[in-house]
Amino acid sequence: MCGIFGIVSKDRLTDQDFGKIKKLTEILKHRGPDDNGIYKTSNAILGHTRLSIIDIKKGKQPIFNENKSIAIVFNGEIYNFIDLKKQLISEGHQFYTNSDTEIIVHIYEQYSLYQFPTLLKGMFAFAIWDEPNQTLILARDPFGIKPLYYACINNKLYFSSELKAFKYLLNLNINDIDLQALSYYLTLEYYPLDLTPFKSVRKLLPGNILTFKNGKLSIYTFYK
Repeated sequence: MCGIFGIVSKDRLTDQDFGKIKKLTEILKHRGPDDNGIYKTSNAILGHTRLSIIDIKKGKQPIFNENKSIAIVFNGEIYNFIDLKKQLISEGHQFYTNSDTEIIVHIYEQYSLYQFPTLLKGMFAFAIWDEPNQTLILARDPFGIKPLYYACINNKLYFSSELKAFKYLLNLNINDIDLQALSYYLTLEYYPLDLTPFKSVRKLLPGNILTFKNGKLSIYTFYK
């Protein structure tokens, strides 16, 4: 189990935004007690807390492609990463770790946006920041084993592995509770569809990929 979280904005991010992500490395430390890391550009900040399993020494996240133009934070495990790595090496990609995380960056580079998640066999939630295209990509595994939540407010996209991060990111209080969603929970004992206890926060559904570019959010289902 690891923790992923971040903020991406159409406009330049502030030191306050960076401070929030830095604070989340402490709040979500229980998801990844072994290490943490932050990636920062003018429009994107990605954070990660790591439970070290594969490539303990070199697998620190965020992880990048060859020229560091694409970054990823990842929670999960890719079971077919060895076979994918052999394929990608034959196509000219270079690797600097032995982790399954790095596979995802190169798969994204090699294939189309909507095809690359279908090649990953495993349980996953990840965030990719494509700096040249100024695009954030969020994806969640087909069965929703790994959690991922997001909120889009004032041209900013916030995401996290856990709901409690949004209390800090968005200063949520009792007035932000979604009473309709709460009624579903009291009836069904779970939140259906993409609902959460908060009006502004949604869960990314299993088998879905979300993109955020220039303040515009799009969601595509890659697996049903």
